[in-house]
Amino acid sequence: MTVRRGTVVAVCGHESEGGRALRDLVDPRVSCVSGGRELLRRVRASRSRGEDVCVVPMTLGRDPELVADAARTLLGLTPEERAGTVLAEPFGTAEHLVGWLRAAASRVPEDRALLVTAPSGDPFVDADLFRIARLVRQYGRHPTVEVALTGGDPDPAEGVRRCRALGAERVVLLPAAWAVPRVPDAGHCEPGGPLLTAPATAGVLDARVDAAWHRYDRHGDDGLPRGLSAAHDHGHSHSHGPGGHDHDHGGHSHSHSHRHSHSHGHGAAGAAAPVLPSSRSLR
Repeated sequence: MTVRRGTVVAVCGHESEGGRALRDLVDPRVSCVSGGRELLRRVRASRSRGEDVCVVPMTLGRDPELVADAARTLLGLTPEERAGTVLAEPFGTAEHLVGWLRAAASRVPEDRALLVTAPSGDPFVDADLFRIARLVRQYGRHPTVEVALTGGDPDPAEGVRRCRALGAERVVLLPAAWAVPRVPDAGHCEPGGPLLTAPATAGVLDARVDAAWHRYDRHGDDGLPRGLSAAHDHGHSHSHGPGGHDHDHGGHSHSHSHRHSHSHGHGAAGAAAPVLPSSRSLR
C-alpha cells in the first residue's frame, strides 16, 4: 500500500529552541515552525496550493503542551483546509527518550559521569527529567548520573560541580533534548550529543508521517482529538499544600489523582520514582 506524503510541517518548542536545533537534523523540505500563528500560516499556505499537510509535534516526550497546542491551532482551519491536514503522534514519548538516552550512554566510557541535560520547561516536565535520569542509571553502567536544566536549576555548571564533588574526573553532557548544551567547563566535561543522528531522526519522522496518513486514509482519523487530550493529565490539577487550591484551567476543573503508578515497560523499576535532587540519592 502506498502512503501519501504531502508536505511535512514540524512544530517545535523549547526542546529544540523553537526549531533552531533541528536545522542540521531534518530534511530541508521539512518546514520547522513554532506553534500558533506561524503553524497556522504555514499549513494554510500549503493547503492553498492543494498540498496535503502532516503536522508532527517535535517533542522528545518532555512537552505534551506542544501537542495539545498544535491540535488547538489546527482547529482554526476551515473545513476545506482540515480535509487534507493530519496531526501525527508526537515524535517521541518519555519512554522513547529513556531508550535513546540509554543508547547514547552506552557509547560513553564507564569512568565518565553522565549529566542528563535539557532546556528547562515547566515544573512537571523538569521533575520528570529526574525520573528519566534514574531509569538511565538503573539500566546502565555509569555510577554517577546527574540532571541539569539549561535556564533552570541546577544549571549545567552546577551539574558538573555536583558530578565532580561525587568523585568524577570527567563529565559527559548527555542531551535529553534536540538542543545540545554549551560545555560549561572544558577542563572537566565534554559534549555527548546530539541525542539522535540525522538518519535516525529522518527514520522516526517518516514513521510518524506514514502512520498518520494510514490512520486518516483507513479510518478518517486526523489525529486532532488525540492531540487535544495529550496534556490532559499533565499537572493541570495540583495542590499547593494544606489550605491550598487547585487551578481551574479554561473554565473546567481537573481533579485527577496523582497517586496512581505508571508502568513504562521496564519492570518494577519503571514505576514513577520520587523526584530526587542529586544522584547521591539515586544510589
